[in-house]
Amino acid sequence: MTIAHSRSLGIAALLLATSAWGGMFLVSKGVLHQVDPFWFTLIRYSFSAVLFVALIAPRGMGPWHKLRAHALPLAVRGTAGFGVFSVMLLTGLAHSVPSHGAIIMATTPMTTQLLRWVLDGVRPSRTTLLTSLLAMAGVVIVSGALSPHGSDGEASTMFGDAVAFAGTLGWVWYTRGAAQFADRLDVIEYSALTVIASWPVLALGAAFATALGAAAIPSADGLILSWHALLYVGLISSAVAVLAFNYGVRALGAITGTAFLNFVPVSASLLSVALGKLPSGNELLGMSMVVGALLIHTVGSRAQAAPLVRAAPSARRPKSGVCGATS
Repeated sequence: MTIAHSRSLGIAALLLATSAWGGMFLVSKGVLHQVDPFWFTLIRYSFSAVLFVALIAPRGMGPWHKLRAHALPLAVRGTAGFGVFSVMLLTGLAHSVPSHGAIIMATTPMTTQLLRWVLDGVRPSRTTLLTSLLAMAGVVIVSGALSPHGSDGEASTMFGDAVAFAGTLGWVWYTRGAAQFADRLDVIEYSALTVIASWPVLALGAAFATALGAAAIPSADGLILSWHALLYVGLISSAVAVLAFNYGVRALGAITGTAFLNFVPVSASLLSVALGKLPSGNELLGMSMVVGALLIHTVGSRAQAAPLVRAAPSARRPKSGVCGATS
């Protein structure tokens, strides 16, 4: 597979993932009236775990040996990316509105860059920082956060938004793990094994929260009313989208991969259009800013990678007097 083909598939996978997550915010708000965040998280990843087990079953015992060898780090990554992120995001969404959840998820590119700067000493380029600011400005406009009447007529959502923002740190940590396991696990294995390894932790978390009175086992009536939304979130948003996102991160890198999360509020707006709600002028402006920032970021990343790609073949040629004469 050529580099250009791999990048194109990576971009398509990231757009698929962010579109699925845009839909997740639209359907999850209603489910939270029937199922609390802890049990919602357990149910959604129970569905995805079943799908992932089916995906790795034809591979024999190989993935299970890798799971046993790396059980603890995989469980930690999965708990951070699925448990902490999902519970806190859903808890925040219960006290906020879907548009705020979408924009908060879109802050993870800047959080990723800042953490990479702090933990790895990798300073973001000026172009990366400027495009991130442009994209963030766009998602603020798309979300309606600047509307003088607020979003969806809600009162202050500061508490819910703060909880959801703290939860995004779990997803940033999970994304960093995808790159660190690249030499040991392929995309399907990393996606599947992190879900499987963390599932017992999610089950214990739901049971523990219920025992403390912080969560409630959902009723049969509540599950019947929300089964279709739980199925969508469990299979599409929590399995197909995770797999697509991890593939995109593997193909394009963690920084570019998380930059596509800026498309989540845009995809949510586009899905609203499909349901009959036309976007306002501010929403169209914000979408244009987000898409423009993503294009600039992607083109800039390709330009930075091009010299490395051209230099790679020369490293395999015998040394000569002109071997190092590259431009």
